[in-house]
Amino acid sequence: MKNHAFSLLLILIVFQTTLLAQSKSMVYIEGSRYIPLYGRDSTVVEVKDFEIDIYPVTNAQFKEFLKTNPKWQKSKALKLFTDKSYLFNWKNDFELKDNEAPNSPVTYVSWFAAKDYCECQDKRLPTVDEWEYVAMADETTRDARIKPDYNNQILEWYETPRTNENTIGLHPKNVWGVYDMHGLVWEWTLDFNSVLITGESRKDVDKDNNLFCGSAAVNATDLMNYAAFMRYAIRGSLKAKYAMKNLGFRCVKDIND
Repeated sequence: MKNHAFSLLLILIVFQTTLLAQSKSMVYIEGSRYIPLYGRDSTVVEVKDFEIDIYPVTNAQFKEFLKTNPKWQKSKALKLFTDKSYLFNWKNDFELKDNEAPNSPVTYVSWFAAKDYCECQDKRLPTVDEWEYVAMADETTRDARIKPDYNNQILEWYETPRTNENTIGLHPKNVWGVYDMHGLVWEWTLDFNSVLITGESRKDVDKDNNLFCGSAAVNATDLMNYAAFMRYAIRGSLKAKYAMKNLGFRCVKDIND
C-alpha cells in the first residue's frame, strides 16, 4: 500500500514538473560585452541581463491578444500603423486561412503591432544588440560565429528560406535554451530603424549579391560577416508599418535589480 502511494506521488511530481517545463515561456540570458558585426564599426557593446521568449510569438498567442485589443484586429487596424499586407494570412479578425497553423510564428504583423503585443505582456521587443547576442549561440557555445558550419547553415537559410517549414521548435535550441533564432522567420527588433548601413540599403544588397559566390573558399570570419550583413540589410530596408510573410517577433523582459 505504501509502495502504491509512493508511486502515485512520484507520478504526480513528474507530471507537475512536466507541466511547469511546458509552461515556461522565457529563459534567463546573462549579459556581457561583445562585438556585433557589420554596420557597427566593430564597436564593443554591453548587454545587460534579461529574459527572452523561448519561441517566436505564435498565431494562437496573437489571436488571444486580438481578442482583448480590438484595435489590432484585421478589420480595425489603422492604416497609419499597418500596410495592406497586415494579417494577410488571416481570413478575418479571428480566423487563420486554411493553410496556416496556430503554432506557427505569427507573421504579416507591423512593428507597431508587435511592440504593443509585447508591452501588453509587460515585456518589450528586443534591441538589435540583445537579439544578436542570443542569436550568435549554437547548441553548445554562446558565441559560435567563428564556426564555419554554424555560419554556413545560417547563410543557406538566408539564401533560400523554407517557408513551408513554419512550426516552432523544430530546429535545435541553442545553448541558452532558445529556439528558432535562425531558420524560421526574420524578427522585429525594438530599434531596427537605428541600423546604419553604408549607402542606400537596396544598393548595398544588390552590390553584395556576389558575396555568396565561392563561399566554401572563404574563412569563418568572412562568413559571419556575411550573415550579419544580411540581417542588417533587411533591418535597414524596413519601415515600421510593413507586414511581411517571413517577418515575426518575440519579446524580452528586463531583469529588475
